[in-house]
Amino acid sequence: MNKILQLLGLATRAGKVISGEELVIQEIRSGRARLVFLATDAAKNAEKKVTDKCSSYGVPLIRYGTRGELGAAIGKEERVVIAILDEGFARSFRKLLSN
Repeated sequence: MNKILQLLGLATRAGKVISGEELVIQEIRSGRARLVFLATDAAKNAEKKVTDKCSSYGVPLIRYGTRGELGAAIGKEERVVIAILDEGFARSFRKLLSN
């Protein structure tokens, strides 16, 4: 497993991750989402909904991994969208992805 997926697991164990389309949309609206991961194999309607919400609320969006990979990283079934709720974790993800 790569470092991004390992860090997702760590953030999950720390309680700083929310998954599922509707829950993530709520976190974006409330201003608690610091970073959003969207699976590369997400359905077009889910992709548009999450992309539009992130851009209107100024939340960084990263297309990364498949729904199976994202789900496995957080110890759940397939997940299309995941929100990171902690700025420290979000910063770590951005640093890893920029390398």
